[in-house]
Amino acid sequence: MNPAVRAVVRTARDKGMEVYGVNHGYRGLMEGDLHSMDLRDVSDIIQRGGTKLFSARAPEFKTEEGMQKAIDVCRKYGIEGIVVIGGDGSFRGARDLSLRGVPCVAIPGTIDNDIACCDYTIGYDTCMNTIVEMVDRIRDTTESHDRCSVVEVMGRSAGYLALYSGIAVGATSILIPEIPYDLDKDVIQVMEETMKTGKQHFVIVVAEGVGGVEDMARKIEEKTGVESRAVILGHVQRGGSPTARDRIVASLMGNRAVKLLMEGIGNRVVAMQKEQIVDFDIFEALQMKKSIDMEIFKVSAEISI
Repeated sequence: MNPAVRAVVRTARDKGMEVYGVNHGYRGLMEGDLHSMDLRDVSDIIQRGGTKLFSARAPEFKTEEGMQKAIDVCRKYGIEGIVVIGGDGSFRGARDLSLRGVPCVAIPGTIDNDIACCDYTIGYDTCMNTIVEMVDRIRDTTESHDRCSVVEVMGRSAGYLALYSGIAVGATSILIPEIPYDLDKDVIQVMEETMKTGKQHFVIVVAEGVGGVEDMARKIEEKTGVESRAVILGHVQRGGSPTARDRIVASLMGNRAVKLLMEGIGNRVVAMQKEQIVDFDIFEALQMKKSIDMEIFKVSAEISI
């Protein structure tokens, strides 16, 4: 998110605008936790993970009272437009503020890459590269000990991280929440067929939404005789210096968001489609559906043995 924040501040300042940074998202907006930002406030943040402005959940913001608190703060500081970085929940908040007279433009920032209007969300590439690096390290022990590592990656309701990182690390099986699985057919049998070719170590990549990796590892060991371990990567996936792709896309999105607000256009989501920066009405964006590419999933199975 930091490259997006940097791009917003510098684009706005270049156009002669005053810029405020809101700490802790909608909670900070309700509480008036904001501060003026100039060019130097965003120096040397493009390479940093996380967000300089922090993040927080704000259940109160979903209420009319909470919404009014945020609007009152906007009026107090003379705020004429807001750039919101986040996922679907953040988009809904931006839509509600726009409907009440505070124009908002949303930027998709979620490592799950599950925003339907957008081919690519900022944070996704960094997270996927972190997963690949971690699994490559895990594989060293997996291979030297002839083990099976069942690796849980993030993705509570979306399997994009698991699918594409699984392909990148050469996983024997990939399990995602969008596609029902049978442990015997989709994991055990694949491992047994692979063992016939002489391979004795395995990596199974499982999306968080599938769950049960500890139990899965135990059953794999019982049925195949291969020593198996569950590995939950956890929040290490959410941190670290952003990749070049994330820095570039976030910068382009931040720049577009400011230019939309300059034109008096709110209630929009900035997105990337076919490598182009575009924008959609938030209502339209929230109604879109995104699904796993089944052809890619089939390819992952075909090249796994």
